[in-house]
Amino acid sequence: MLVVFVVLILVIIGLIHFYLWKRLVRDPLRPGWPRRAGGIAAITLAVLLPATLIGARTGHAEWLAWPGYVWLAVMFYLLVTLIPLEIPRAAILLWWRTRRRTEEKKEEEVRAEEGIDRRLVLARGAAIFAGLTAAGVTAYGMKSALGPPEINRWSMPMRKLPRGMDGTRLVVVSDIHLGPLTGTRHVGRIVDLINSVKADMVCVVGDLVDGTVAELGRFATPLADIESRRGAYFVTGNHEYYSGFEPWIEEVAELGVRPLRNERVEIDGLDLAGVNDLGGTQYGDPPDFAKALGDRDTTRPVVLMAHQPVAAHQAAPFGVDLQVSGHTHGGQMAPFNLLVGLQQPVVSGYGNVDGVPVFVTNGAGFWGPPVRVGAPPQVTVVELRTA
Repeated sequence: MLVVFVVLILVIIGLIHFYLWKRLVRDPLRPGWPRRAGGIAAITLAVLLPATLIGARTGHAEWLAWPGYVWLAVMFYLLVTLIPLEIPRAAILLWWRTRRRTEEKKEEEVRAEEGIDRRLVLARGAAIFAGLTAAGVTAYGMKSALGPPEINRWSMPMRKLPRGMDGTRLVVVSDIHLGPLTGTRHVGRIVDLINSVKADMVCVVGDLVDGTVAELGRFATPLADIESRRGAYFVTGNHEYYSGFEPWIEEVAELGVRPLRNERVEIDGLDLAGVNDLGGTQYGDPPDFAKALGDRDTTRPVVLMAHQPVAAHQAAPFGVDLQVSGHTHGGQMAPFNLLVGLQQPVVSGYGNVDGVPVFVTNGAGFWGPPVRVGAPPQVTVVELRTA
């Protein structure tokens, strides 16, 4: 089954690059060395993409990460630009063909030659427009992704919240994705931002890393500098399971961030619960909502930390007052957010899922391409208010 999946992915990558070669190389260029060079470039890029996905994942060719992932973003926006142009392109070509058929026979050869020139101009215009658009959007997205996260503030009225906890600030951070492209200052910059808001509690809701403790442990050490009146807490995301979740749970705990492993803690008049990510099931580490949320005093409000927003469906029977999540990256690269919405009930910001208020932060890092378009990196401050 895995072999079939890999072959399917390679075929799709090949077809995409064939389409891009046709629209960006063959159509706008006359036969000659520029077209041959473009063909070689298309083949090289088609090989680069799977090599990057495999090499970066296994840790054997991390040097491919920058060119490979940047090309993935450019390729995505080339497709986003070129595919919608197919309709007006086809309409223009059809109009030209219809017009030629009405020309007199003596002008037919001349008109045919003009038609060829027009098609060449049309192809070149589309290629230049798509190339400039993809390059510009990718550059903008890289500036956003590699820049500092912004602070996103949101106020949550909570009926059960004791008056003494009114104004409690929960800092929610997710999807830091410490990895080969993030650099040594990535976590430290995020921790500085967290500390700037004087948090009462810090909730790290998964996807902290993309690599093992041996590879990335030294880059996570700034987590020990988190300042929070009532502590910092962590739940696993799906990427922890790809990176060796048990060593990372131990590492995070040693840095002073308490893992919540299908459990809850009582913090003054509030319960803070955390469940393992849904992706942990296939690794023998599934979420257990009954263990984390059952047998509690239901007169107390409970905030649930769960990496994926879709977990709210399973949390709903337990009367959760607020779920904080990440995972979606806010879509990371618009219009990809439209596809994320097919898999998750909330993509960014606030939503209600089966009666559970859910707030989804965009995440402070990125996965894959170092590009964010329409979903800037953020650290969210949730202020709990007495309703």
